[in-house]
Order: sequence, then structure tokens, then C-alpha cells
Amino acid sequence: QAQLEQSGGGSVQAGGDLTLSCTASGYSLQNNCVAWFRQVPGTEREWLAQTYSGHQGVYSGSVQGRFTIFRDSGRNAFYLRMTKITHEDAAMYYCAAVQDTCPSMKAGPKAQDFRIWGQGTHVTVSS
Repeated sequence: QAQLEQSGGGSVQAGGDLTLSCTASGYSLQNNCVAWFRQVPGTEREWLAQTYSGHQGVYSGSVQGRFTIFRDSGRNAFYLRMTKITHEDAAMYYCAAVQDTCPSMKAGPKAQDFRIWGQGTHVTVSS
């Protein structure tokens, strides 16, 4: 059974860094588009970043220049490196994947474009 297992969330000080991990089991992430989303209670899941094998990541305006998505094919995993964290980054973070090329940036990637999801990991930000 294909699964994504997340780790790396927790509490971080404003201005600090944090790296989230997402490891696949039961299938290979090769030829998958992988992405990160986040969600605050009462709001829709927000797309943050995505990348396809061998391509550079693309980012939403809210995290461009601060967050980096990258993959480790040897570990069948991908990551979200978060830097210069602000209070607005506090949320539940989700990794996601789809066995396809990445959704178009013209239409805007959406949660329904992705088929496999991690369980979510909470990021809290302290002053």
C-alpha cells in the first residue's frame, strides 16, 4: 500500500529554520510530482511548493525565497526546508504526491491534483 510518512514538525522560534521530511513506502516516488501544502483551521489547504523528478521546485509567493523543496531519490523521500520562519507559517503541514507531471501553475495547483497524502505534521512558531 502506497503511503507517505511525515516527520520533522514541532516548535520553532520566529526567524529560525526547520526541515520537514516525507518518506514514501510501498511505492517509488520516481516519476511523481511531489508537493507540500499547509492548512490553518477554518481555511482551505494552501499549496506551497512542488517539484518533478530532475526539475527545480516552484513556489507560492508566500514562501518563495524562504522555503526549499528537494528530493532524495536514494531514500525515496522529499523535504521542505523552511527558513526565516514567521508567525504566519504556523500551520499543519502536509506532503503529497501524484504519479504524473506537476499540475499547471497557470491554473494553480490544488489539493485535488494530488492522490497520496502524508498524515500531517504541526509547526508552531514562538516569539
